Amino acid sequence: MNDAPAYGMGTLKQGIRCRSIQGVNGLDMHIMEAGFEKQERPCILLLHGFPELAYSWRKVMLPLAAAGYHVVAPDQRGYGRTTGWDGEFDCELEKYRMLNLARDVLGLVFALGRVDVAAVVGHDFGSSVAAHCALIRPDVFRSVVLMSAPFSGPPAIDIDAAAGPDIHAALAALPRPRKHYQWYYSTRPANEDMVRASQGLRDFLRGYYHHKSADWAGNEPFPLMAWTADELAKMPTYYIMEHGQNMAETVAAEMPSARETAACGWLSEDELAVYADAFSRTGFQGGLNWYRARTSGKFQADLQIFSGSTIDVPSCFIAGASDWGIYQVPGSIEAMRHKACTAMVDVYLLPGAGHWVQQEQAQAVSALLLSFLEQRHGHQQ
Repeated sequence: MNDAPAYGMGTLKQGIRCRSIQGVNGLDMHIMEAGFEKQERPCILLLHGFPELAYSWRKVMLPLAAAGYHVVAPDQRGYGRTTGWDGEFDCELEKYRMLNLARDVLGLVFALGRVDVAAVVGHDFGSSVAAHCALIRPDVFRSVVLMSAPFSGPPAIDIDAAAGPDIHAALAALPRPRKHYQWYYSTRPANEDMVRASQGLRDFLRGYYHHKSADWAGNEPFPLMAWTADELAKMPTYYIMEHGQNMAETVAAEMPSARETAACGWLSEDELAVYADAFSRTGFQGGLNWYRARTSGKFQADLQIFSGSTIDVPSCFIAGASDWGIYQVPGSIEAMRHKACTAMVDVYLLPGAGHWVQQEQAQAVSALLLSFLEQRHGHQQ
């Protein structure tokens, strides 16, 4: 990292600083923070997803800080300037299991000198981590905001469970053969497919971010009826991929035009360069190991310990109205709202945003976060 440019490559606004905190569950954790001038301020943690960075929160940090919060966004295990993680396919996969990812966040809270935080906010895979933080340690994580990925509760312990139909065989047997992106991400070639994409890493990321955003006209999501091949195949190819294509090939077919790229107000070329530089240094395998830990099934028993538990701290859900992610697991958003989260304030689906909601509609997300925090905690600057 010694030859790495300054984090954000000159795109971060004044008031956001970066530093590294050593010894966080075996990591030297790199964070962005704002509102750090007064340590008595209540703290908000922001957890990114895949393939993103702490940098993904840059547009909401200063509004939260201006309202009187200490705002902290880490590069999570497997990402960015955080070090101490194994980025190989043949790693100790248990380091990437959900309970250890939550332990990373708990360790960060304590390393910051805190005993609790006002809120933990998670986007995409970071939403899963935030949910488990609030589920397991409500004394530390006093409220939770989930973004783009609903949480339907911990897995049940079902002693009578029988193996269901093989969804992957069913997808492959469709007239137009398909495969599920999470299981593709769990394969050995996935990292190289993206790092060495034929269109180049930067254009791969531009295509990937575009394809899952509201800028892509095909993103008109609707609830799916069931976890069946026919229903899942209604989703775009970034979720249910063509069986013979990798992810780089998938998004290459949907590359935005030069005019569309120039018109993209939420991700400029300079901002895209930050992601491209980061992933050119680390690759994607660290982030992909999160998927491998999930799809392997090896760590399901860990989470079954919490079977029947609910998130009882105040919560809300924010996503883009053009985000298929809210429906990718049929029934999950309903389970979150009516069962898994007992103190859920509301579900907000924002027009003009796809999957990257805190970047695509940063002002609206900031306003919703501040409204939620004010209602839940009554904080004044």
